[in-house]
Amino acid sequence: MRLRGERPAEGHELPRAERLARMLLSLFWFAVAVDLSCLAAGYALGHIVAKPLLIPLLALYACVRGGPRLLVAALLLGWGGDVLLLFHADAAFLAGMGSFAAGHVCYLVYFARYGTAHARGAWVAGVYGAALVVLVALLWPGLPADLRIPVTGYSLLLTAMACGSTRLGPVVGVGGALFLLSDTLIATGIAEWPQLPRPDLWVMLTYAVAQALLARGALDARREPAPAYREAPSVTA
Repeated sequence: MRLRGERPAEGHELPRAERLARMLLSLFWFAVAVDLSCLAAGYALGHIVAKPLLIPLLALYACVRGGPRLLVAALLLGWGGDVLLLFHADAAFLAGMGSFAAGHVCYLVYFARYGTAHARGAWVAGVYGAALVVLVALLWPGLPADLRIPVTGYSLLLTAMACGSTRLGPVVGVGGALFLLSDTLIATGIAEWPQLPRPDLWVMLTYAVAQALLARGALDARREPAPAYREAPSVTA
């Protein structure tokens, strides 16, 4: 039993890096809560201030936990897209989409480097591929003519990232799926589909959770890599 004022035993004290990582992750979720609250209340200025703070905090968290440059680069490129999409102009939208696309390439390389093949890989790829074809076919008529090709190319890369994320396990796989959902919500808005109330709220909620799952799950998977998948040898009589 420790007396009041007595310092905790050295063996029970968290390392400084771990304390800093926890603090950064807490600050990230606090900024997410502030941003979502501003969106729910329709407070545009609060969103403009809070949104650019999210991903830098998550990137710092990844750095403190020893995340490799690919992961940090993917996060920071996503942050670049976040900032560019705050400007309501076609050029900013295309630049933001390009920044996100570069981040997806970083994620894809990361998944290929640290992920492992699994038995259901072909099935997952088939499901994502079919979803991509159906989504693009449905969105195409409603998209502005000058955005159809860029959005289709970006959707292909985003779907590949979501599919590749399953190589690092279910946590990262859910993150990839939520990222796909978040950007699909944006695309349906551009195509002028009926939207949920406060559509930006749902976009940011799915996006923030997606990036958090991708970052934290990727770091954990790197520390405890799963064994490479091998087909079980057949046994014949």
